[in-house]
Amino acid sequence: MARRTRHAALALIPVLALAATMTACATKVNNGSSGDGSNIALVQSGKLVTCTHLSYKPFQYSEGDKTVGFDVDLVDLVAKDLGVTQEIFDTPFETITSGTSFSANQCDVAAAGMTITEERKQAIDFSDPYFEASQALLVKKGSGIKDLAGLKGKKLAVQQDTTGEKYANDNAAANGYTVVQFEDLPLMETAVRTGAVDAGINDNGVLFDYAKEFPDTEVTAEFDTGEQYGIGVKKGNTALLNKVNEVLKKAKDSGEYDKIYEKWFGKKPESK
Repeated sequence: MARRTRHAALALIPVLALAATMTACATKVNNGSSGDGSNIALVQSGKLVTCTHLSYKPFQYSEGDKTVGFDVDLVDLVAKDLGVTQEIFDTPFETITSGTSFSANQCDVAAAGMTITEERKQAIDFSDPYFEASQALLVKKGSGIKDLAGLKGKKLAVQQDTTGEKYANDNAAANGYTVVQFEDLPLMETAVRTGAVDAGINDNGVLFDYAKEFPDTEVTAEFDTGEQYGIGVKKGNTALLNKVNEVLKKAKDSGEYDKIYEKWFGKKPESK
């Protein structure tokens, strides 16, 4: 997914004030994968802090007082390998993709259903891809809207700072619709369901999940954008990046990844 901007300045005020304190209590974790004596430094003792932007169900969302989801379970594997526990830090998406969250010591990793793009790779480093996605179109059931061309003269909702927003803007002139921005995914989905907009575009995984929960909506089109998600780390944090890649590979080789995938999507990933 791609995403956001408005609360960035407000979010950073307390973060910058705490940055020095968090750095002071950083914990050194032996990076056993490299064998060269390098260490992984965590921003909080005994924790692997993950930046994300809630809610992005089923990748990460709140369930009671816990944050759960596909991404959460994958990062839990990394935390377990390091001998620490995962802690979620909810922050505006653009503070993740810009690298601000890492430079302010908000988190160690970022897992947010986040598409790897060349622009984002200038600000943060990405793990090996762990999930494939495409853009999809969410509409009210029975709307008759089957594609972007069917939106001529209508309103298409997007989530700010997402690859869906970019795809919508790139195709707006040719299809004659108006793009309407929303701060987060739930607001965008609700706007479609209530008829405030005619359709919404976002990653296929989250929209199929929403349509399953709310059968008065449906996904009528997918667009082959060839996107891949990655777990983000601070630029140049090679030791932690290597550990994340090591754990992801181990999970895929052992079948643990398939089990987590089936838990959240109801089926095993397609074989390549």
